[in-house]
Amino acid sequence: MASQLETEETAPATGAPSQSEAAEVARLKEDFPVEAGTALFLVFTSDSELTDSQLETINEHLTDLYAEYTEIPFAPQAEVSEDGTTASAILPLEATNVVEERSERYNAVKDAAIAGVTGVDLYLTGPEGFAEDISNVFAGADITLLATTAGVVVILLLVTYRSPILWIIPLLVVGIADGLAGAVSKKVADMLGTQLDGSVGGILSVLVFGAGTNYALLIISRYREELIRHESRAVAMANAVRGTSPAILASGGTVLIVMALLTFAQVDGSRLLGLAGLVGIAIAMIFGIGVLPFALVVWPRGIFWPLTPKFGVEPKRESMWKRAGHAIARRPVIAGLGSAILVAGLALPALTVQVGLTANERFISKPDAVTGIEILVDKFESFQGSSITVLADDNDVEAVQEYFADRDDIMEIPAPEIPAGVGGEIPAGVGSEVPSGPPVIAPAPAEPTFSTVGDSHDGMTEITAKLDHPTESDETAAAIAEIRLDLDGIGEGTAIVGGSDAAVFDTRTAISADERLIFPSVLLVVLLMLIIVLRAVVAPLILLATVVASYFTAVGSSWLLFQGIWGFPALDSNVFVQTFLFLVALGIDYNMFLMTRVKEESEILVGGKPVGIRTGMINALGATGGVITSAGVLLAAVFAVLGVLPLITLTQIGVIVCVGVLIDTLLIRSVVVPSLTFLVGEKMWWPRKTGVLTK
Repeated sequence: MASQLETEETAPATGAPSQSEAAEVARLKEDFPVEAGTALFLVFTSDSELTDSQLETINEHLTDLYAEYTEIPFAPQAEVSEDGTTASAILPLEATNVVEERSERYNAVKDAAIAGVTGVDLYLTGPEGFAEDISNVFAGADITLLATTAGVVVILLLVTYRSPILWIIPLLVVGIADGLAGAVSKKVADMLGTQLDGSVGGILSVLVFGAGTNYALLIISRYREELIRHESRAVAMANAVRGTSPAILASGGTVLIVMALLTFAQVDGSRLLGLAGLVGIAIAMIFGIGVLPFALVVWPRGIFWPLTPKFGVEPKRESMWKRAGHAIARRPVIAGLGSAILVAGLALPALTVQVGLTANERFISKPDAVTGIEILVDKFESFQGSSITVLADDNDVEAVQEYFADRDDIMEIPAPEIPAGVGGEIPAGVGSEVPSGPPVIAPAPAEPTFSTVGDSHDGMTEITAKLDHPTESDETAAAIAEIRLDLDGIGEGTAIVGGSDAAVFDTRTAISADERLIFPSVLLVVLLMLIIVLRAVVAPLILLATVVASYFTAVGSSWLLFQGIWGFPALDSNVFVQTFLFLVALGIDYNMFLMTRVKEESEILVGGKPVGIRTGMINALGATGGVITSAGVLLAAVFAVLGVLPLITLTQIGVIVCVGVLIDTLLIRSVVVPSLTFLVGEKMWWPRKTGVLTK
């Protein structure tokens, strides 16, 4: 069918990890007849008590809506809150994945439900409300992000090159690489039976633009140097590629391996990011080394105008970075100690970081679906607390219900069962998992029960129960873990627990597992790559330690910004994994660019002997300081662009990476690494012998 676009094409994934128990429950429930549809929750609210006239009009509209969109013969009356200010109803709907059809129906229902009802606000929430609002929130986000990213890159390239022409070539090359990376990654995802969401696509563009422009800056800077030494542009470019390729291949290869590791993550979003990043970085490297040099060398030296490099004409002044290298070399202890104290001070707030945003807190601009569910939770007791869904063997239903009845310490008596007819769930963590279907006035059961039996399908029966704990709380997580363990010993032991809070619990568990896998694996990969490239052990260990220090400094500094400027209540749980990946994998690039040049400069022979690491570091700082700083500022600015997207999670990732890259570029790489290099001396290259005598 034309326009058959799935709802998650632009919206980020919100469910539990696909291999989790909560996700298994959701998949099995899709086959139950009751799950054949979806629903809109209609929330009418006012500052004052709703009048009889308002309620009468609302109920008339409900009758018309049920007649148009359902086959239910009698529409229920809207349920009114105890304070009389809010009325709610649930409208069953046929599920559809066609975005245009869903949007048209959503708007039609909204217009019809509020027509003629003055002094009342209407919020549409529930499964269909969230699906529509999240799609709207991310509508056009890819274009906005791409335009903003390209704009930032243009400005920074103009400032860096100070040329009205030169910036066009790398921008076009990287732009084509970004478009190709997006298309290829989507194709690969389709082949693997999955789909990239909007947040992954946004980060992919940032990765490709950031890495691609970094590679371009490095090659163009070296090309400018070689044009002074060689009259032939082809020879100059060949030397530039030969000089920069090892650093680009090593840094890009490190990121590729890190992205490959991420594909083993349990969290679906992280795994998809690893897949997309693997494709994106590979394409960025290919275009950086294989396309950009040809795109540059066909043009005359005039593309550098007005700072055109002239053959045989060396710069008149020593670079600022070389002078800084001399200054640090004279007082490495003072420079190193001062910068270490500054790094420690900036990292200290990381000890106070709060972790764990609820689903309602993840939006910068709160959509109607979130506001609506918050009103329902506040005004109606049936929406409060945390619900769980258990799928048990048909023969174990009675035993499971008896278990819940015995656990009155953690269970709450659920509201009367809602008649079947619709399915779907609101995203994990946004209030309790509300039974799907229209609210009706039902007689109270003869005896209180702690669980409700639903439909059966293929030998399994659905049982719903309610926990006597707030949704997304630590108590709820502990109760779910305990219930799952206990159910393993009841009957066949095949009962599984799902629901919105179970999805939150499974997601947090998966994130913890990913941290245990990814953090040490990434550090090991980076260390091995540094050892291979530098052919040393001491230098890689020191460089790795500085990058880890910059990560904690970035988290601590950013937490101060989040608290003082944005007022974010906490960091999203998955932020640690992704920011660690980007800062360690990308942050090591600049140290790798610097130290490979230090190695090259240190091995230059004067009087038959290498000049040594001290002179090598000073010369390397002078040669690479400007370009690496420009690359770091550009990468930081590109990641900051993630703030234009509407999720707090992406804003936090963008800010932490931005701050971390700036700290790594301006402080760690410019001061800390040179200071440590001057202090350690030739031992940095241990166990390799350098041929330079040390005192």
